Amino acid sequence: MKILLTGASGLVGSAFAEAAKRRGHQVVGVVGAYAAAIPGLAEKRALDLTGAEGVTALALEVFPDAIVNCAAVAEPAACDADPARAQALNVELPALLAKLAHHLSARLIHVSTEQVFAGDRSPYAVGDAPRPLNLYGRQKMEGERRVREAAPDFAATVRAPLLTGNSLGGARSLHERLLADWAAGRAPRLYRDEIRQPCTAGNLAEVLLELCERGDLRGVFHWAGAETLSRVELARRIRTHFKLGPEAAPIVEIARADDPAATARRPANLALDLKPLAGVLKTPIETFDAQLDQLILPPPVRAWYFGL
Repeated sequence: MKILLTGASGLVGSAFAEAAKRRGHQVVGVVGAYAAAIPGLAEKRALDLTGAEGVTALALEVFPDAIVNCAAVAEPAACDADPARAQALNVELPALLAKLAHHLSARLIHVSTEQVFAGDRSPYAVGDAPRPLNLYGRQKMEGERRVREAAPDFAATVRAPLLTGNSLGGARSLHERLLADWAAGRAPRLYRDEIRQPCTAGNLAEVLLELCERGDLRGVFHWAGAETLSRVELARRIRTHFKLGPEAAPIVEIARADDPAATARRPANLALDLKPLAGVLKTPIETFDAQLDQLILPPPVRAWYFGL
């Protein structure tokens, strides 16, 4: 299968490229300014994904069997800082890719987020009405709608959770950011009552790949890990995994009530009901211990770590 992959240098995109290569697929990966090699890609293309003409021309040139959209402005703060760019990547890009998938009769797999939900009545089923609290969630909700309308016969959207894993640059995933804080002498402020259901980017990539191969599965789906954990619990278990103590890796515990203005835009509990996808795919649902076993020490913090 020939797959056109957007966001190929990101946490999920790079994991998908490697998974697809292992399964014998040919992946043409789209990046922005990322210059290094990306394992798993048959070909790497640099392209501004906010330009419709360039995206259209590339899709028509590649003529893929499937399009996998992992590109996004995925940080709520980044969406707030540049809403126009976030709108282009979170809404207009998936809408365009859906139109192209329909035109090419290609499978489209689009990555969305659990942050389309408000976090006040979990676990969320696929059919529950979205009610996002921030701009990022609103944009992703609109992106889902545009995909569904433009390519109902070809598209599957996966709402993904907080992701763990190892990024190409060693600075993007949950454990990498925590370790960067600790290496810099910072004590991250983490909520004891904000609940997430993480999985690794690699695990999600396997799901996306299975969906590429399963044209019978269309619509919106949920995927996440096996456990719901608070932000504090996540950090403590990551700290233990890397054999760090509270002195080297301090955590400041806070409650949502301590900062009402911030928490008004942060969903409290984003646990997901994984049916029906969990019952039809071969990819296993990961425990958090299984996720921890895959985490490596990122290069940017190795000097600090081994100097302790």
